Parts: sequence; C-alpha cells; structure tokens
Amino acid sequence: MANVNSVGSNYTDVYGAYNTSGTQKAETKDTQTASNTTAATFEASAKGREKASKMSASDRAALVSQLKADAQSRTEQMTSIVTKMLQKQGVTIGKADDMWKVLAGGNFTVDAATRAQAQADIAEDGYWGVSQTSQRIFDFAMALSGGDKDTMEKMRSAFEKGFKQATATWGKELPSISRDTYSAVEKLFDDYASSFESDTQE
Repeated sequence: MANVNSVGSNYTDVYGAYNTSGTQKAETKDTQTASNTTAATFEASAKGREKASKMSASDRAALVSQLKADAQSRTEQMTSIVTKMLQKQGVTIGKADDMWKVLAGGNFTVDAATRAQAQADIAEDGYWGVSQTSQRIFDFAMALSGGDKDTMEKMRSAFEKGFKQATATWGKELPSISRDTYSAVEKLFDDYASSFESDTQE
C-alpha cells in the first residue's frame, strides 16, 4: 500500500517544511518563544513555497497522481471496514449518503478487530488522524497550485466548500475529529498566507 510520506525526494523536499505537527502540539506561555515559533513558521512556508514553485509541471503531476492513488487506497480500506461492520449487523445500504447517515446516527455495534483498526486509523498519529489528514489536504493543495498565492486561496475555498458538503452528507455537525482537522487545515493556509506578509516586511 502506498504511503504519502514515501512519495519520493521531491515530496520530502517541497513539503517537509510544512510538517507543523510539533508546532501544533507545543504550547508555551513564553511570549518570546511564541514569537520565535511564528518566525520559524514564516521561514518554513517561504522555503516550501520557493521549492514548490521550482517543481516542474511533470513533477507536480506525478505527486498529485501519487497522492490520489494513496487516498483512493486508504478510502477503499475505510469503506471496507464500514461495509463489513454494517454487513454483520444486517444493515442494507442503498448509497453512500445512506451509509454515512447510518454512521452519523450511531446505531451500530462494532466487532473488536474493526474497532481496533478504526481506533488506530483515527489516533493522533494515525492515517486519518488530525495531523496527517490536515497535512495531506494542504500538501495536495500545494501540489495543485505550485505554490502560487492566489491559486492557494482558491484551494482554500474549495476545501471549505468540500467541508460544507461533507457536513450536509453527514446530516448534522461533523464529529470533533473532523472539526479539528478543519481548524488544522485553516491554520496551515493561514501560516502560508502570513509567510507572504513576512516577506514584504523584511
């Protein structure tokens, strides 16, 4: 199974600067430390943006293809878990929207193996956890935009639209992990936009 973290050296070089999991976890009351962290984020964003803009169109296309393949593979795995869970309960699902509404309702039981897999996937460091999921979404936007500021704002709008559609499909407010992921992605976009402001102030 493909792994986004092993796409290749181009992926590592361009997007390594956007790994903010440490920054997201670290909280400090020291104003100076916070200021240094912000400056470091600006610098990382600027470097990542520069590397992204230097990628050739074919390199970006290859990265996008790899990200799509990995997402497809892991989505199929998640669908399989859900399908098995519902089949064991004898729940008949007509379409994807119905499946998510059943899950949103919480009227189901889960066998031990399925529960363990799901818990591992949504753990803090899991594939569907907040950190990895938000980073993949942002990386995908970077790959599609090539690091262009205006295009990245369009990517942000597309992400926000997708979140609203997911909420509508779910049928009510999304779970906290989804809302936390939304906030994490927005922060990545905010930090990226701020890096341009930092450049103009230097």
